[in-house]
Amino acid sequence: MSEANERDHKKLGKELELFTFSDTVGKGLPLWLPKGATVRRELERFIVDEEIRRGYLHVRTPDIAKLDLYKKSGHYPYYSDSMYAPIKIDDEEFMLRPMTCPHHFELYLSKPRSYRELPMRIAELAQLYRYEQSGELMGLQRVRAFCLSDAHIICKDEEQAVEEMGKALDLIEFVNKIFGLEYGKDYRYRLSQGDRANTEKYYKDDAGWEKAESLLRELMKSRGVEFEEVKDEAAFYGPKIDVQMKNANGKEDTAFTVQYDLSSPQRFELDYTGEDGKQHRAFVVHRSSIGAIERIMAFLIEHYEGAFPLWLSPVQAKILPIGEAHFAYATEVMDKLKAANIRVELDVSDETLGKKIRNVKTEKIPYALVIGDKEVADKRVTIENRDRGNEGASAIEDLTEKLKTEIEDKK
Repeated sequence: MSEANERDHKKLGKELELFTFSDTVGKGLPLWLPKGATVRRELERFIVDEEIRRGYLHVRTPDIAKLDLYKKSGHYPYYSDSMYAPIKIDDEEFMLRPMTCPHHFELYLSKPRSYRELPMRIAELAQLYRYEQSGELMGLQRVRAFCLSDAHIICKDEEQAVEEMGKALDLIEFVNKIFGLEYGKDYRYRLSQGDRANTEKYYKDDAGWEKAESLLRELMKSRGVEFEEVKDEAAFYGPKIDVQMKNANGKEDTAFTVQYDLSSPQRFELDYTGEDGKQHRAFVVHRSSIGAIERIMAFLIEHYEGAFPLWLSPVQAKILPIGEAHFAYATEVMDKLKAANIRVELDVSDETLGKKIRNVKTEKIPYALVIGDKEVADKRVTIENRDRGNEGASAIEDLTEKLKTEIEDKK
């Protein structure tokens, strides 16, 4: 319990000035401080760039839509308990969106589509709003407003849909490797199935459910990884493969997910023109590559115990001049590092060098750059690494290249 408390993201988030909450703003609505906003911005840039490399089309859709859209998609009434109350505008009812699927389907329907365009991978970093009961709220893991790395893949047939689900899992495993998360230790797979008898909770299509669950089961077996099959955990529109992670206190949540949709192609009439010139019904895959930014932030804060790798660290280096006589050169070093897009701070306090170094360790900053008389004379800095200790003196140009390489490699 003591170790879990030290790793708890709520405790570390406060100590490292990453995020805060305000009862005046509202429960479950995180406020991101500059350092926390920096970390999440790096996560967002990373996943958008990686998805674009993999053929995703990033879009933007509104945070609000008419209630009719969610009735059409089936989310209302299935998800009505998790949705905020309708907002009346000009005699029409609107909702803060709890998901992006119907927005993306309407975007697909904006013009006729050909089989040559498929698979179409529509992605978005989407701000979503869901009502979580007060007793369920927990730090960044369960909140009422969050940003989801969401995507919907429109496919021409069943075979292509299964192939795209495999590629989505490839992306998830790539992301986990970058984060240093290990299968079996930090995350596990779950095949979440429906309940044929519960037509209030799940879309009615017994044959479709049987086929979809069988396809997902075979996909996971073909990948050679262990997975658990769990009843009554599916989305209302189809079964899914969930990536499960535990927080520092042992509570498990779904971090990422890949889902097979039986319902939306029919509800939205998602069609395309095939090679034969005729209209065909598309297949749909939902997936989230790094899940909700808030939730993955909570997991990563605890996984790294607040000591983020260099590429994610809100402050990547702190310059520690020993005395006032070294301030001018320290400022020159800071300017050069900033010009190279390295996040750097300068400590001009009256504290002793020992206290400055201890502060850097407390703040979990990867690099401390010490500057004294010798460093000024030699036009160098002495490097103290958070994990490896003293790394000796270095010219600014060499240090800059070293840091840039480490950032690009995402070690």
